[in-house]
Amino acid sequence: MDALAEIKKLYYSATKASIQEDLARAIDLLKTLPTEEDREKVAVYMDGLAQMRSEWKATSSSRRPASAPPRGALPARSDRSTASSRRRR
Repeated sequence: MDALAEIKKLYYSATKASIQEDLARAIDLLKTLPTEEDREKVAVYMDGLAQMRSEWKATSSSRRPASAPPRGALPARSDRSTASSRRRR
């Protein structure tokens, strides 16, 4: 199967469970396309895959319990440590 057809197939068969692998595969295929014209032909599918990933990622992260801190969040600093560091200056 040629790269153009495979990217299109990945777009139409993508699921929430497979989107990460599908998008990674599509990117690898995109890199093999020899002309700008070919890359323009698959741009809409690449954009669609990226949008699906973003939407599905957003819906899965919104299911976390309200008490759970956001992913990547830094622990809160206490006012005492901030105030004491200001006094030392």
